[in-house]
Amino acid sequence: MALFGLARSADPQPLVRGDGLYLRPAIAADYSAWARLREQSRAFLTPWEPTWLSDDLTRAAFRRRLRRQAEDIAGDESFAFLIFDSTSDELLGGLTLGGIRRGVAQAATLGYWMGAPHAGKGRMTRAVAAVARFGFDSLRLHRIEAACIPDNAPSIALLERNGFQREGFARAYLKIDDAWRDHILLALLEGEAKRLD
Repeated sequence: MALFGLARSADPQPLVRGDGLYLRPAIAADYSAWARLREQSRAFLTPWEPTWLSDDLTRAAFRRRLRRQAEDIAGDESFAFLIFDSTSDELLGGLTLGGIRRGVAQAATLGYWMGAPHAGKGRMTRAVAAVARFGFDSLRLHRIEAACIPDNAPSIALLERNGFQREGFARAYLKIDDAWRDHILLALLEGEAKRLD
C-alpha cells in the first residue's frame, strides 16, 4: 500500500558479485566518491570517453544519471553499475551493459571505465567476467558486444582475457574525446562465457 506517496518498487536493484569486488547501481550517497574519482581520473579517461559536459561532475548531473539509470533498468534497456572493492567498499570504476536488444538478438553492448588509481591491477578483468555472467544468467542475453579504439591495447587485452573475440572494424564508429574514432569490434557469446568459469 502506498501511504503518503512513500511506496517503493518491490524490485530489488541488481547486485553482482565477482572475485574480490561487487557491482551495484549507483545511489545518491555515491556522489562524492564518484565525483572525486572521476575528477582524479579525468586525464586518464579523456582519450577513451565521449567529451564530458561542462556540468558532468555536478550533483545535479549525478541526480539526472540516477533517474536515467532507474528508467533504463525498469525498461530493461540498460544496466549501469559502479564497481567496489569487496573488502574496503572503495569505489573502483563503473561498467554498463547497455543498448539491450531483445527479440531475435538478445544482445547488449558493454562499456566500462576504471579510476586511474585502480587501473592495471586486474580488477576490471574480474568485473567484466562478473557482469558477463550476470548478462548471460540473469538477463538471458545471448551476446555481449564491445568496441575499442585500436590503440587501446590494455582494453582489447582485457576483453580477450574474458573470451571476447574480434569480429570486425568500424570506421568513425563513436565520437570519443570530440573526434569520430575507428573501433575494433569484439563479442562474447553465451556458450563461450560458460567455458571461462
